[in-house]
Amino acid sequence: MEAKLKKELGTAMLRPTGHSGGGCISEGQSYDTDTGRVFVKINHKSQAKLMFDGEHASLEAIFKTETVKVPKPVKVIELDRGGCVFVMEHLDMRGLSKYSKCLGEQLAALHLHNKRQLDKLNKEQQTVGKGAGQSEVAGVQKFGFSVTTCCGYIPQQNEWQDDWVKFYSQQRLQHQLNLVEKSYGDREAREAWAELQLKIPQFFKDLEISPALLHGDLWGGNVSECEEGPVIFDPASFYGHSEFELGIAGMFGGFNSSFYSAYHEKIPQAPGFAKRNQLYQLFHYLNHWNHFGGGYRGSSIRIMKNLLK
Repeated sequence: MEAKLKKELGTAMLRPTGHSGGGCISEGQSYDTDTGRVFVKINHKSQAKLMFDGEHASLEAIFKTETVKVPKPVKVIELDRGGCVFVMEHLDMRGLSKYSKCLGEQLAALHLHNKRQLDKLNKEQQTVGKGAGQSEVAGVQKFGFSVTTCCGYIPQQNEWQDDWVKFYSQQRLQHQLNLVEKSYGDREAREAWAELQLKIPQFFKDLEISPALLHGDLWGGNVSECEEGPVIFDPASFYGHSEFELGIAGMFGGFNSSFYSAYHEKIPQAPGFAKRNQLYQLFHYLNHWNHFGGGYRGSSIRIMKNLLK
């Protein structure tokens, strides 16, 4: 593997630093190279390339907004004996503490970035002499993403969609429930979903949703800080409703009140936020059920029943 890395990175030096890491899906190792230190994620599964290509595109998209720090992606490299590695910038990170408020502000800036691009575009198009197609500002007007991204190791359906409610119901919840059905044939989940999917539009009454670039899997284990400020990593990005981001953030802890206050100062809670927050947590409970088994069944069913009350 190291010979392949050297060749692909065009470096004469490739020395392990002793820094390693990894989660339940991939292993990680840092190396010193001719041009600085890199972090390499390694995965030997057959779908590793799909997963890493999605992560590369996600980091690239967030990096380009210049709103919140992410490790700069370098390259996805296929290994000769199967599997794949993903090379990115190495950052010296520690647990999030002193930069919680700053993360709240920067995450809100990330979520507002696309809307500001679209507003700028509209303004330019209304200016005499600057018609459509002449602007350098790029804005995304639909929900989805240009490539497949994986939340955990499950690929997400990111096909572009005009309507957020339709996108979320079909390409997020329905997709996860199809996987639950395939693995468990759970009658209670099937019956609850048959009712819930009819009710979902009610949670979005009078709400105008602009596509926001999301990290997509922002739990406490995917945030950190370095000397200069907060860092987010391991994204599963797409353009969606900004509130979706706060679903998993509230499930496993790791974010204090200064984070939420700073975030909501820039993006205030809209009426019905609490119900939608449960609806967004439902995706993550279903995704955990599909990854880790029946321990997450109870939470998934409970949320569906709560939302039906």
